[in-house]
Amino acid sequence: MPANNRTVDLLVEAFDLNQRRKFELKNADGEVVVDLYFKPITRADRKKAQSFAGTDEALDISTQMLCQMAELEDGTKAFAPADAPKLQRQLPESVLNDVELFLFGLNQEADLEEAKND
Repeated sequence: MPANNRTVDLLVEAFDLNQRRKFELKNADGEVVVDLYFKPITRADRKKAQSFAGTDEALDISTQMLCQMAELEDGTKAFAPADAPKLQRQLPESVLNDVELFLFGLNQEADLEEAKND
C-alpha cells in the first residue's frame, strides 16, 4: 500500500457508485411497464430517505428510498419524493415488495425461505 494512500481513499476508489442494476417492472399480464435502474445505496442515501419519510417506520422509509433511488434509462428520476404515499396506496403491496427488495439487493425467495427457517 503506497504511503500516501489513506485506507478510506482505497475503499472509496474500490467501489463504483455509478454502476446501475435494471429492474423490469411487469404488470399482471407479464408485460414490461417500465424499466427502473438503481445505483448502489450509500448510508447517506438511507439517512436522506429516513429524513424525507419523517418516521422510523421501515415501510415508509423503503418506499421513500424507492422514490429517491429509482431512475429511468436516461438517468432521470423515475419518481418524486411526494410519490411515496400514492405508490403505497394505489399499488399492490407485492409490487412494491418486489421492487424494494431488488433495490436493497435482496432475493425475495431466499429471504422467505430464511424467515421460514428462523
